[in-house]
Amino acid sequence: MADQDSPQIPLPPVAPHLVVHGAAQAIEFYTKAFGAVEVFRVPDDDGNRLMHASITINGGLIMLVDDYPEYCDGKSTTPQALGGSPVTIHLNVQDVDAAWKQAVDAGATVDMELADQFWGDRYGKLTDPFGHSWSLASLAKHDR
Repeated sequence: MADQDSPQIPLPPVAPHLVVHGAAQAIEFYTKAFGAVEVFRVPDDDGNRLMHASITINGGLIMLVDDYPEYCDGKSTTPQALGGSPVTIHLNVQDVDAAWKQAVDAGATVDMELADQFWGDRYGKLTDPFGHSWSLASLAKHDR
């Protein structure tokens, strides 16, 4: 586990910043489901929430934070509080079947079954336990 004294990786031009209820648990899930590597975390003084955390998945940076309704006019901004997320985080992987199984075994919910698609990818969609939507893909075997 990284802490606030750990060096940060350079920020890419664009990186998703996810709001979750239970950021520490989300990091554990993303590690099990997608092979995430924790880069950095800043715990709140209350010891229960993370003010900021960074992980990498497939070499890409994802930032996350616990929900802080007290800074958003008392409103929660997690996908569950908003009725879902309109954003899908896409992962291109070498072996989508193995990545899919790993994510489902870790607790992701299947939204669209993994299948060969007409555009040439083997593709499917999942929702993580924190309400964020993910798509996983690799080139279909017949196109490799």
